[in-house]
Amino acid sequence: MRIKHQNSWLLASLLLGLTACQSDDSGETDTATGSGQEQKSTAEVVDRHSYANSSEVELKHLDLDLTVDFEARQLKGSAQLAFDRLNPDADTLVLDTRDLTIEKVEAQKDNEWRATEFELAEADPVLGSKLTIRLPDGSERVRIHYETSPDASGLQWLEPSQTAGKKYPYMYSQSQAIHARSWLPIQDSPQVRVTYNANIRTPEHLLAVMSAYNEPDTELDGDYHFEMPQAIPSYLIAIGAGNLEFKAMSERTGVYAEPSVVAAAAYEFADTEAMMKTAERLFGPYHWGRYDLLILPPSFPFGGMENPRLSFITPTVIAGDRSLVNLIAHELAHSWSGNLVTNATWRDLWLNEGFTSYVENRIMEEVFSEERAVMEQALARQELVEEMETLEPRDTRLYLDLEGRDPDDAFSGVPYTKGQLLLMSLEERFGRETFDVFLRRYFDDHAFTSLTTEEFLAYLDKRLLEKHPGVVSEEEIKRWVYEAGLPEQAPDPQSPAFDKVTAERQAWIQGDKKAEQIPSRQWTVQEWLHFINGLPQDIGSERMAELDEAFGLTGSGNNEIAHAWMLLALRSGYDAIDERLESYLKNIGRRRLIVPLYEEMAKTGPGKARAQRIYREARPGYHYLARNTIDAVLK
Repeated sequence: MRIKHQNSWLLASLLLGLTACQSDDSGETDTATGSGQEQKSTAEVVDRHSYANSSEVELKHLDLDLTVDFEARQLKGSAQLAFDRLNPDADTLVLDTRDLTIEKVEAQKDNEWRATEFELAEADPVLGSKLTIRLPDGSERVRIHYETSPDASGLQWLEPSQTAGKKYPYMYSQSQAIHARSWLPIQDSPQVRVTYNANIRTPEHLLAVMSAYNEPDTELDGDYHFEMPQAIPSYLIAIGAGNLEFKAMSERTGVYAEPSVVAAAAYEFADTEAMMKTAERLFGPYHWGRYDLLILPPSFPFGGMENPRLSFITPTVIAGDRSLVNLIAHELAHSWSGNLVTNATWRDLWLNEGFTSYVENRIMEEVFSEERAVMEQALARQELVEEMETLEPRDTRLYLDLEGRDPDDAFSGVPYTKGQLLLMSLEERFGRETFDVFLRRYFDDHAFTSLTTEEFLAYLDKRLLEKHPGVVSEEEIKRWVYEAGLPEQAPDPQSPAFDKVTAERQAWIQGDKKAEQIPSRQWTVQEWLHFINGLPQDIGSERMAELDEAFGLTGSGNNEIAHAWMLLALRSGYDAIDERLESYLKNIGRRRLIVPLYEEMAKTGPGKARAQRIYREARPGYHYLARNTIDAVLK
């Protein structure tokens, strides 16, 4: 790590930074009053996963000037940062970085740029390196000249062979939770919100897009300008570049994708505009202008990423029948819960994901049907209960214990589904009409701010519990948030459609009905998942073969059904999936779909050896996050 200009002033600033880093991130803050948009200082909350001294000097705006160098697998250029001195005597700016090479730092004073002193500290394996910059008196901006590492954790560089078109390279970012610091020198905490502009240069035949305003008819010239006028946290700053085309779905929605994918994606997600109108009617105005989708190569490790104005989406949900579009509803829902109102620290992740899962399901109910929404609720709860059995008790709380841990550890089904179930419980107890009024006001009152769990609980108490006494107690809510597991009164959605599927499955298991007699022609993907997930784990190869012959499950084009079927096949010893399994693992990088398959194979010696062989070939195409997870499974 390069270290420059070590001076005595740095000792004081380093000590200040250490003190801040060791403070309690729970924070005590003023209770929200509900009277309009609430603005607060980051001095109120300290984030354990950031070195930033944002309680003294807080970033407000970012200007990027970057070149995308595919050959070197690097971003190169500068970041200009504007800030507010919350402490007038502050003489340092502390930023988060990870594996950045800092060439030069300048400070602007009286419209003149001059070099200023800085120090890049030794790296922590999780937090990266603290960048401490000397701020001359009167300076209001700094400019950092830097380049990223070819192995930046927040960037994925793909060879042409790893893309759909096989002709051009591709690059995209994934900044959540604290990976923005691997490609931006930034105060990498969700409580710090910035506006940004960017000039991005690429090879002339490639298109760059960002989580900002993207001009649908932009000229393909390799020189692109972006503006994001709304303040967002660093994890929502995103970039992609590749052989991309745009296809409109409505006046304010569209799809960016490789040419061979764009038409199928636009067809699959054609209901996006209807989802937006539903969400606006239920939860208030959409504040972000356009809402477009970037369909990424299969290596993308998540289903989607809610980057504002431009959600990043896995191609694994392009099923041809719009059966997996709840993912689009989820990423769109983040435009209210997560992007508009954000968790202040990663301990508070449920404020993003629990609310979003709830809003997603409400959108699905309105646009598609209550029956489909209830099926998705039931599947999510079932998956949560199964996952909780594998987690440590501390990780089944909504308010997470992340002391000394990577914030990526926060991502399980708990903040998503347990958080959703809490909100469903509140809706049931207070009534939908009352709860909708509360939720819409919550989004309005806290628009473009970041909240802690404690702040939300105070707001909930003031705006819902106290106004309707005797319905739900504060102690009951705290048990949901701070205690492990699911409360006894947690909603347990029951689907009549699933009851029918269960009866058909049971009749087949008992031999009362042959597989081809099961009336599955009109089954949805949710019904198929319920059918497969409920089959005995020791069903055996012969009976698996009967189902496969009747329904062609090994060859299913729906990646969710194929995943569930192959996982059952591995557990039951049905080896007819072997060829499909290998192809699936080599061509999909979505962690939720591939990690359980590797984990199941790794349970036996021969299975682990086979998994390691497949993984050696597949690993170069996987994202950093997927590699880290599977490396640990197959170590």
